Amino acid sequence: MSDIGLFEAMYSARALRRLKPDPVPEEIITKILDAAIRAPSAGNSQHWIFVVVHDPELRRELGLIYRKASDIAKGVYQARARPAHMSEEQYQRMMSSGAYLWEHIGDAPVLLVPCLRDRPPPARETLPAAVQAIYAEELIYTDRIRGASIYPAVQNIILACRAFGLGTLITTNHIRCEGEVKALLGIPHDVFTYALMPIGYPEDNFGPVKRRPVSEVAYADHWGSAWQGGAVRDDSRD
Repeated sequence: MSDIGLFEAMYSARALRRLKPDPVPEEIITKILDAAIRAPSAGNSQHWIFVVVHDPELRRELGLIYRKASDIAKGVYQARARPAHMSEEQYQRMMSSGAYLWEHIGDAPVLLVPCLRDRPPPARETLPAAVQAIYAEELIYTDRIRGASIYPAVQNIILACRAFGLGTLITTNHIRCEGEVKALLGIPHDVFTYALMPIGYPEDNFGPVKRRPVSEVAYADHWGSAWQGGAVRDDSRD
């Protein structure tokens, strides 16, 4: 494990898509998963499941499904406007990196699939009258916040991988073909996948993670009222 601090990990754990084929020891994957389950979940339900795919044939087949799903993603990206904060060169570099992952994700020595077991809301008739009256809104709320019980664990995985000198990232393209993924991995009907994370020793270097400055993305008290906190030096933008 690298002797790095939490903030160093956050500031340098960029998405690394080019991974070496070298195997990752199972004890390290176990420690990464143990870090994942330290994350919070709604009502402390801990209804997460993590599928570790290291069998070469399963990785190959999962990669083929991911490649098909990424063709859909490619069309969506091409139809979108380039983000304003990115230059054309930066955008094309990102797209090229993404295209590499689409073709090679199955080559990663480990593919990790974070999942959640479904927790249907209580039946309407079991709820207080006031909640029954807004049951439709409650269903919308429940659906919207579902990922809050798995994505904090995903972030812990990213940071733990960084501490072990491993590259990873979160991608969700496979969800477009989730039925095929679940059939391949034998995932039950009431369990849903939320990410696909290739894990391996990176060919490229860590960090820095380049982001827009806080002054552009934070408001004070009301929308549009610029945050006036002290500036943070961002060496990644030099």
